[in-house]
Amino acid sequence: MIAQQEAPIIHIANHRKPTPPVLEARNLTVTYQDVIALEEVTFTIQRGDYVAIIGPNGAGKSTLVKAILGLLRPQTGSMTVHGRGQTPLGYVPQHEAVNLQFPVTVRDVAAMGRLRQIGWFRQPGKRDWAAVDEALDRVGLCNLRQRQIGELSGGQRRRVFIARALAQQADILLLDEPMSGVDVTGQAQLMDVLDTLNAQGLTVLMTTHDLDLAFKRFGKVMALRRRLVAFGTPDEVYQPRVLEQVYDRTLTTWADDREGQVKVLIDEHGCPDHDH
Repeated sequence: MIAQQEAPIIHIANHRKPTPPVLEARNLTVTYQDVIALEEVTFTIQRGDYVAIIGPNGAGKSTLVKAILGLLRPQTGSMTVHGRGQTPLGYVPQHEAVNLQFPVTVRDVAAMGRLRQIGWFRQPGKRDWAAVDEALDRVGLCNLRQRQIGELSGGQRRRVFIARALAQQADILLLDEPMSGVDVTGQAQLMDVLDTLNAQGLTVLMTTHDLDLAFKRFGKVMALRRRLVAFGTPDEVYQPRVLEQVYDRTLTTWADDREGQVKVLIDEHGCPDHDH
């Protein structure tokens, strides 16, 4: 499904029975600090989708995540989360809002995801701790549950926040540049966890600047540049004309005869690490 900036999305015929939608954006326009960050964006996310959201700095990736979370109100259009309340959203931010010097354990941080079930000023019960331990086990950190959060690596901390989302029984996981500040080993472990969770039915959306990761590991890719440029399978989106439109530059391309694919190089050097 590929679209030019000023043209509607082209829908490719799909004869498989669609799974239920969990997110729907309809002509979504969001202004952030008096600047239009997203303009007339329309898409549907179905249950179990595994989506990488790509685009240059300022393309609106983080704004889209905040709009899904309900932190930003659209100026026009709508963002609908089906089953909100029964199907909570799990969120893993790029910058962690946790004081790493504060003496709190991995298990305590993951237990923050049970606040909806526990309520304010109440202690977690056996059922809550069982959900927390199960969540930590799913991200491979059950053996570190008594470790101080500040003692973990960047990749391990990201997995703790995924466990926090799982502990609240989230069916949709939103990750905003989770690989930022994470070493290669930590990135590989994090992606293995996400692959497994998606295979178990969790809907995953992740913003990323890593195009190689987006096109090799995800089932769908959403390309943003304020507007929705393209949304489809990696093969549908991984086209020179799409990426040139997204990144607004002439790209170096060549044919790979062995794989029969077009390879694309994009120079992201010099771009500041921020996004709307």
